[in-house]
Amino acid sequence: MDAASLAPSVLAGQRRAVARALTHVENGLPGADALVDALYPHTGAAWRVGITGPPGAGKSTLTDRLVTAFRQRGQTVAVVAVDPSSPFTGGALLGDRVRMDGHAEDDGVFVRSLAARGALGGLSEAAEAACDVLDAAGYDVVLVETVGVGQGEIDVAETTDTTLVVLVPESGDAVQAMKAGLMEVADVFCVNKADKPEAPRLVKALRGMLHLRPEGSAQPTVVTASALQGDGVDGLVVALDAHRDALADRWDAVRADRLRRRVRRLVEGRWRRTFWADGRAEALADAVARLDPADRAPHRLAERVLADPG
Repeated sequence: MDAASLAPSVLAGQRRAVARALTHVENGLPGADALVDALYPHTGAAWRVGITGPPGAGKSTLTDRLVTAFRQRGQTVAVVAVDPSSPFTGGALLGDRVRMDGHAEDDGVFVRSLAARGALGGLSEAAEAACDVLDAAGYDVVLVETVGVGQGEIDVAETTDTTLVVLVPESGDAVQAMKAGLMEVADVFCVNKADKPEAPRLVKALRGMLHLRPEGSAQPTVVTASALQGDGVDGLVVALDAHRDALADRWDAVRADRLRRRVRRLVEGRWRRTFWADGRAEALADAVARLDPADRAPHRLAERVLADPG
């Protein structure tokens, strides 16, 4: 079946069609772009929540608790879990799907793991397209849980409406958050494993560092939870809801800005692939091989490649 022909079934919320559409966009199969374009006018109703933070922070357990909380109030939920990729096969470990088996029989929950495939920021290139598919399929909430690579994991803020950063009171997470740029992108901080004695110190440190946010930007909320016990999840949901409500008057502007950034990334990616596929990669390799090491000036070489593929 042609990918674009899946659109009506996806819009009808048919789970098998949704799964097939996600396979198409994840693997970049023929027709995937046309499918996303057909679905995109039907997106915008879902609330997209990004969940990020360092490895070991308990993001998957907390995500599972959030799914339960949203389902208890009657909302349908889709989860896009971006897994670490095998460096050999590009395949995902699918760990999040295993951890969320408790929702396997719930037709109001859809969980899909995507391979990160080495993407910067822990997000695969297909993650945003996957969100479009799930949004168009009618899910009320789309949770995007990222790999947790630490240093570069801020892409999630550009693909979701609300960004939740999960930290734990160990391993210097407050300093790690600053290094990773998470202080700038978080809408809500959740200090998980709050039963640990070091938790109050981390909360205090986070609140003390919020002055690092750009001047005039909204200040994120800091909450605590213990995902394993389920403690604090209700308070976390309240904080997330508050951020969503604060966006109510500017949803259109927020999503238009997200679309602008997305189109720019697509244009840059396609231009880069086209540019190097036009003989310039071979020209560069040949130029470097022929030049005397003393003449290998990188900027002059770049100008030559830009000016003439031959």
